[in-house]
Amino acid sequence: MELEAIPGIGPKTREALATLEDPVEALERGDVAAIAAVPGISQGRAVRIVRNAIRHRHDDPGGFLATDRAEAVYDGLRSLLAERAVTDYGRKRIETFYPSAVPARIAETRAVAERAMTREFGEPVREALTGLEPLSEPGAVRVRDRCLATTDAETYSRATEAVPELSVELVSDARALADLARGYATVIALDREFTGVEVDGDVRVEPDALENPAELVPERVLAFYGANRESIQAAIEVHRVANLECELDLDALAGSLSRIEDDGQVSSDAELTRLAAAVDDLEEAVSTAESIANDRLTEAISETDVTVDGADLLSLAERGAGVDSILARELTQEFDGAIEAARNHLVEALDLQDEEATAAARVFPEEPTFPVERNESALSRLEETLTTARDRRAGQVKRELAEELAGAREPVRGLVRRALELDVEQAISRFAADFDCVMADRSGRGFEIEGGRSPLLAEPPEAVEPVDYAVEDVALLSGVNSGGKTTTLDMIAAITILAHMGLPVPATAARVPEIEEIHYHAKSSGTLDAGALETTLRDFASLSAGGATKLVLVDELESITEPGASAKIIAGIIEALQESEATAVIVSHLAAGVREACETPVTVDGIRALGLENGELQVKRSPEKDHLARSTPELIVEKLAEGDTEGRTEAFYRALLEKF
Repeated sequence: MELEAIPGIGPKTREALATLEDPVEALERGDVAAIAAVPGISQGRAVRIVRNAIRHRHDDPGGFLATDRAEAVYDGLRSLLAERAVTDYGRKRIETFYPSAVPARIAETRAVAERAMTREFGEPVREALTGLEPLSEPGAVRVRDRCLATTDAETYSRATEAVPELSVELVSDARALADLARGYATVIALDREFTGVEVDGDVRVEPDALENPAELVPERVLAFYGANRESIQAAIEVHRVANLECELDLDALAGSLSRIEDDGQVSSDAELTRLAAAVDDLEEAVSTAESIANDRLTEAISETDVTVDGADLLSLAERGAGVDSILARELTQEFDGAIEAARNHLVEALDLQDEEATAAARVFPEEPTFPVERNESALSRLEETLTTARDRRAGQVKRELAEELAGAREPVRGLVRRALELDVEQAISRFAADFDCVMADRSGRGFEIEGGRSPLLAEPPEAVEPVDYAVEDVALLSGVNSGGKTTTLDMIAAITILAHMGLPVPATAARVPEIEEIHYHAKSSGTLDAGALETTLRDFASLSAGGATKLVLVDELESITEPGASAKIIAGIIEALQESEATAVIVSHLAAGVREACETPVTVDGIRALGLENGELQVKRSPEKDHLARSTPELIVEKLAEGDTEGRTEAFYRALLEKF
């Protein structure tokens, strides 16, 4: 598929779509979300692009909806479907469904609809879908605890491009490498010449590291899962409750996701948690340990009587000795106990292990002193030890988890995509259930509808009276005002449009004509002027010409001009439609006059009025074949005649009735 061959995709849009991993595949599967995620493409435009791509793929010329009223019916149906979707993706995806005359396109959607109607979508599925969104790409990741090192400028350039998440440093020799190791938790040397070189710190020589950037930067993998964690978890739940097939181990995937934070950091690792807490709590723990030591010494000093004879006092004074010397001579045991308590607190508070505990012991002095103060140099080394251990553990955990998930990225995309598409199916399924739908047949000329209902009515579906109606070619439909003529046209239009979308129709059974265009002319708001009448006649002249097979629905065309002329114009239109082999239903209050004006036989059907009860019109909604329906004025006159119990005006009303 050539992108620029699709209407709506010019050079700039093609360039923008090239940022997708496979724009053609995204268009072929109708992935509105992926197209809308491209910078500069709105959701509305993404829908149009996808719809145009579908038409291009099926060589579909479009033009099925030939009038504004037909477009309005389609918009109403699409809204009914979209409002039953749970996700934004589902609603946008439904907008790519459109009526077509191309069998392959209709069959494609029909397969989705038939599958949807065999599934049962309960509340658990809809609940699971609520957290589902299309996957997004995370923002740029920057890693500061490790770097790459090389002596070669070309390697430096390749590394900078391949791994933008890491700092890349040019070094001249092993000494410079050692300097780097003091500033980073991990240094990866890219040159073989450093093999065997021993420097302090975590320095690795990996000449082939650039061949697999994900191993160098596991954060790249984890950032994707962190940014999309909630949606992936929702997709897992959708697969579980809907019993969808999946090649992934969903329990294992869920377990891995539970260890990733939204920012891509790793949690649920006991050792990493211990080290991170030790680094964070170090200052507070040291301060508390100091206080413990000093409190114990203060108490010991206050409770001890120290006797110093004159000669000893003179000797201490000559040496410039103070309290520390007295502590060393008189309170050695108490000092050792206070320091031991401080060290124990530091080790226990931070849960230090082995070498960490040994380093912690150096934070407090061996020689007696008061007050007890930390050794800043030893504390700095302890903090460095803990920080390095934390960063190394974090790197190890990230690498292990990224290794588990790196190969699952594409299957996870499929996991989310299937869950999103399931929302489209459940929307179709709900629509079919709400309106008691079936799949329609498309064949021949004319239509046969049993138990049809217009889904566009404001009433609840169960309150809509079903209608049976069949037309072989062209028919006039008569009936009283508010008897349901326009609703019948809406029903015919809706069922025909849905059938040509490949979607279920609200009926017990239905066959619609296999057409290329639907022309639905709504009722005019008043008599047209000469110019507007001329335009209308031109439209019908084109309509009645040969070419595309059509369904024509017309609502009270007589309002275009004077009643006498209207009947003649409608008669001429009917004759032309009969010759063009279109299927047509024309609603008119002038049915009798039109039939008289027609030079060829024309079917006149009618919605039978049963009478007035308490001022409310009672009708039989299904049109009767070859029945000219009575008008509302006739019903009113009949009611008045029957209600004249005294007989004084009966003759007047009976005379009026004879005029009808």
